[in-house]
Amino acid sequence: MTEVMTARDPAAPVRRESPPSMIERMTLILDAFSGPSARLTLEDVARRTGLPRSTAHRILDQLVRQRWLAHHAFGYGLGNRALGLGGRDGGHGKVREAAAPLLHELQVTTGLVAHLAVLDGAEIYYLDKLGGRLATSVPSRVGGRAPAHCTALGKAMLAWLEPEQVDALLGPEITRFTARTIGELGTLHQELHRVRQRRGLAFERGESYPGIACVAAAIRGAEGPVAGISLVGDIRAPLENVAPLVVTAAREASQILFPGSGGTSATRGRRRGSAAPATWSPETMNRLLAVDGRGDWM
Repeated sequence: MTEVMTARDPAAPVRRESPPSMIERMTLILDAFSGPSARLTLEDVARRTGLPRSTAHRILDQLVRQRWLAHHAFGYGLGNRALGLGGRDGGHGKVREAAAPLLHELQVTTGLVAHLAVLDGAEIYYLDKLGGRLATSVPSRVGGRAPAHCTALGKAMLAWLEPEQVDALLGPEITRFTARTIGELGTLHQELHRVRQRRGLAFERGESYPGIACVAAAIRGAEGPVAGISLVGDIRAPLENVAPLVVTAAREASQILFPGSGGTSATRGRRRGSAAPATWSPETMNRLLAVDGRGDWM
């Protein structure tokens, strides 16, 4: 049996795959930010999407103008619209702007995962996440949520609310997610008292996810906590060593958002971008971490 070959008409146009539409290209770029890192450079975007650098740059500019993305000195991140905040962001855009360089410095200095979150009812809502090699092992994402009572971020913010407010937010029963989760309101209130005694430092080890540890402090204004900053590592991470950096970053963010609201002279005098933030002595840290008389800083 012979195969019949048909010749192509030389005048017929060659069919090529159509380039993706503008909407498809915008979607490719926005999807590139759904991974563990909340910051991407232009080169990162071009590599992840397969788009030419010039095309990616042009679309990035348009997405920034429309507030789907935000452009910072060290990369692009999801904007208010992409986070579902739109034009009614409740001030979250200002919080993200104030905290962005501080989160970047924390992540670069420590190599840990840096978070920014706000309290939303009984949950925290992640506004920002800066990764590193540990990012893929930390199950959080920008725009995601987590229970407030079992996260250091949540406890750092709950500690500055009235006990009645905490009860109203969380309800009569709180859920255990691991063997280490605080499961009773009374025990949680004791923990929040310890957070206040530690000048606002909150810790958790394996309370929300096994193998994950976190230290956090709240960004506060005159009316109470407005957000929280944290560093996250694995369960063995010596978080007491980086705890002063988190407190300093939270205080500096508070000063940026609420000038004249307090903050230490070290915070006010700290030069932006410095690689040597203020530290606390080992004796000070030991006193802070042993305020409950047992040295239990969870």
